[in-house]
Amino acid sequence: MKKTIALLLVLIMGIMTLLAGCGGGGAAGDGDKPMVVGYSNFSSKFSPFFAESAYDQEVANMTLVTLLDTDRAGAIVEKGKTGETREWNGTEYTYTGPADVTITENEDGSVDYDFDLRDDMTFSDGEPLTADDVIFSMYVLCDPTYDGSSTFYSIPIKGLEEYRGGMTPLVDLLLEAGPDNTDFSLWDEDAQKAFWEEAEAAGPAFAQSIVDYCIANGYNAADDPVEACAANWGFELDEGATVDDFWAALKDAYEGDLLTLSDTEQANGSLFSMMENYDSKWATGVKTGDSAANIEGIQKTGDYGVKVTLTEADAAAIYQFSLAIAPMHYYGDPEKYDYDNNQFGFDKGDLSTVRAKTTEPMGAGPYKFVKFENGVVSFEANDSFYRGAPKTKNVQFLESQDEDKLNGVITGTIDITDPSFSLKTAEAIGEANGNGEINGDVIITNTVDNLGYGYLAMNANNVSVKGEKGSEASKNLRKAFATIFALYRDVSVDSYYGDAATVINYPISNTSWAAPKPTDSDYAIAFSKDVEGNEIYTSGMTDEEREAAAAEAALGYFEAAGYTVENGKVTAAPEGAKMEYEAWIPADGSGDHPSFMMLNLSKDALAKLGISLVVKDLANSSDLWPALEAQSVDMWCAAWGATPEPDMYQVYYSGVESGKEAGGSNYMYEIADPELDKLILEARSSMDQNYRKTVYKSCLDIIVDWAVEVPVYQRQNAIIYSPERVNADTMTPDISTYYNWWREIENIEMN
Repeated sequence: MKKTIALLLVLIMGIMTLLAGCGGGGAAGDGDKPMVVGYSNFSSKFSPFFAESAYDQEVANMTLVTLLDTDRAGAIVEKGKTGETREWNGTEYTYTGPADVTITENEDGSVDYDFDLRDDMTFSDGEPLTADDVIFSMYVLCDPTYDGSSTFYSIPIKGLEEYRGGMTPLVDLLLEAGPDNTDFSLWDEDAQKAFWEEAEAAGPAFAQSIVDYCIANGYNAADDPVEACAANWGFELDEGATVDDFWAALKDAYEGDLLTLSDTEQANGSLFSMMENYDSKWATGVKTGDSAANIEGIQKTGDYGVKVTLTEADAAAIYQFSLAIAPMHYYGDPEKYDYDNNQFGFDKGDLSTVRAKTTEPMGAGPYKFVKFENGVVSFEANDSFYRGAPKTKNVQFLESQDEDKLNGVITGTIDITDPSFSLKTAEAIGEANGNGEINGDVIITNTVDNLGYGYLAMNANNVSVKGEKGSEASKNLRKAFATIFALYRDVSVDSYYGDAATVINYPISNTSWAAPKPTDSDYAIAFSKDVEGNEIYTSGMTDEEREAAAAEAALGYFEAAGYTVENGKVTAAPEGAKMEYEAWIPADGSGDHPSFMMLNLSKDALAKLGISLVVKDLANSSDLWPALEAQSVDMWCAAWGATPEPDMYQVYYSGVESGKEAGGSNYMYEIADPELDKLILEARSSMDQNYRKTVYKSCLDIIVDWAVEVPVYQRQNAIIYSPERVNADTMTPDISTYYNWWREIENIEMN
């Protein structure tokens, strides 16, 4: 059993999911009957700032509004305050939102974004929403100690670097220095001693979190003793052991290296996050140099006006302004807000008040968070919602395993949900409807292309030669595997999805305007050339001939990587490489994943070449992501979530071009290419979409050349609901990739 818990299944690439839409309504329904929505498991991080999973983010979305919103095509609505009408599928829809934005490109190359807020919005507790709340939210996202998923701080706001510079979280400094540090220029010896003593004292709670995780996820029964849970975690303890004994065993295994212990063994949080007063004492910033008192480019222009100035054009910035407007009086401290005196609702470098509200969100959205208990998130209508009080007074998000979602709608325990849409699912829906169709009296199905794509990935550090992840030898090693994986994509995806998914050849969602099209002159099938650049396959090849051609090409790549190849088989690995690699796949322990067949067919093909591929089928998908963060996985299958703006900064930017540390989610791939960094930043700085598409194509080619990612599939999403319990006339019309069913949730009524 894997020893870590997931932070997210779908990475959010710098932009929060939006809640918006147009008004409307339907016939009166049963407003007191709760709407039950089936969701996958939550992590209780229901924060507009610190949510890490898509499901946690959607809990927060129910309670919030965003500064800007999108329409059904994914384009920003620039006139949300006054309303903007746009056509979609032959129908005109009017979109409203919290603000209008006016964009002005100045002669010096800077760009102004002027936001004019509505003056009639209140948060769910009745407090007015003003410019101060917008400014507070921006300053949280720009704080030097902010470590959430948003990359708002990456856009070139005037004065932002000066504000973020000269400060580092104390915990980072202490962990980097270690317990034997003797330089006390930034903290005193007593503080250092206290830090490591408190880390030690948090050990039993850390051990208890592992026990709790084992029980909560069904690996152990609620009344199992500590030693039984520890055994599932890979530690043998004596009968009657306590969590103190478990902690002692953990320490012994890592010879007292608490940092490595925490990174490797954490289940429900790191050891250090469990320290007493961690947020207010250790996660706070320490001044390490000069730092500006404010961000020059964020200006308050009135009670309902904010202007943000960028030093240069940034095409991705408009989507970054789709940030949540959080109530400063709830997440911050009103006594610490004085705009004219550079106080913005909290002490710079101390986000403890914001973090303290992570599990209980609040905002100006259509619903109010009530509680999360026994796997159910409960909401009640926010009657002061600016688009009108929701027609359904109570909503429940019910934690559900994917295999139970469809049956939940059939049996009546779930009203709306999003099962994985496969051939098996479509057949089951047709059977439930009694007509063989996905729409009927029992279930109505809406499908749209998923804003994201499935992939197989490789960690460039773990799958490399001589530890040189960017060398040609290392790239050839990864291309050897990628050639085999790519061969079996079609049969694997078709057997799982049928017509509900297609194979893709670039690491980008087909829904994006930047995605290469098969009709493009330079479009290429992923990993279809050998080490000499020759096409591996020819038209008319049989399946057996294609397999033989792929095997020959893979051997060529292995040999170019430095492997010894004799008589059509690999017999020895070069320095730093291996004869056996492991691939993780979250397939519920039962092979239920669109890439599972691809992995197993590849495993057999590689075995014939002398290479062992160990396929690890995770019963709990949440075990994957912390393991990736700890870089303990060679290869894995998962899916990226995307946004309307195809900015690649969060996932692929390494920072080597500018001398900075790698940012965003790049730690999973460990790709580090200065040319890629340069192109990512170049694409951000242009407002010309045609030019940007050309630049992004060059980025995609570099990523494919590194062979850290094998694009696999573009699937469809399915939203299903019961027309017996949900008034179909009130469901959000014309949902799209960029406009989900809950975008007009305030209009939905129960029968």
